[in-house]
Amino acid sequence: MTKPEPTPMRRQPKQKRSQQRVEKILQAAAEVFVEVGYEAATTHMIAAKAETAIGSLYQFFPDKLAIFHALEARHMERVTVIHAQLMQSADREKPLSDFIELVVNTYAEYFADPMPRIVYIQYFLAPELFKLFNESFNEWLIKEFASLFRGWNPDLTVEKSELLAETVHLCYNTLLFNALRQDKQQRQARYAEIKALLVAYLTPYAERSPQQVMKVMICPHCHSSRLSKNGHRHGKQRYLCKDCGRQFLQRQETSCNKL
Repeated sequence: MTKPEPTPMRRQPKQKRSQQRVEKILQAAAEVFVEVGYEAATTHMIAAKAETAIGSLYQFFPDKLAIFHALEARHMERVTVIHAQLMQSADREKPLSDFIELVVNTYAEYFADPMPRIVYIQYFLAPELFKLFNESFNEWLIKEFASLFRGWNPDLTVEKSELLAETVHLCYNTLLFNALRQDKQQRQARYAEIKALLVAYLTPYAERSPQQVMKVMICPHCHSSRLSKNGHRHGKQRYLCKDCGRQFLQRQETSCNKL
């Protein structure tokens, strides 16, 4: 993961009073962005919401975009910390559903704050505004979760685990975006559905032992899975392919894991 760029501010607040003023500006900006949207928001609206002079705002931020980038940097920092804590708390001796519950609940609590919530929503509406969150960050997250899934099921290949992680990443973010645009009660209902969806999708891949993995027989001649059992020979099951009509005995290499 690339190192985040410096926050684009005119100057960093050093004194406690200045730090409090910047904090009020950022909180006010988040509220204004929620109320009227980023495009319609102005620095004067933000200054009024923060109960500070517009000149004081410009001491720290040259424009509205600089304020947004400061919010983005704050969000990036917090998400990175949350992600590290979640990865450390993952217990492979417990069901994967427990970890999914923890992840969804943790981010639900985090996004109750309008500041990170508006940054997250804006990423879907205008990704060109962002400097820190990009495809490389998403790719890093996918690889992190793929490694985690392989910890639950060592039989998963790197390719399959990354496909699972990418699918989860896309589904979760799309559903979370929808949830964050709803009222509090509707968000809670959607969080419950997100948990149920992720548990149903991942459990068959991440929690089954190799002995529990379902086998799918395929014809070694035409690779069709449309087979019927056709007696036994030498103590092994014999199959008849409905597509090519050829017979074959069950062998380890004629089956493939659904992973």
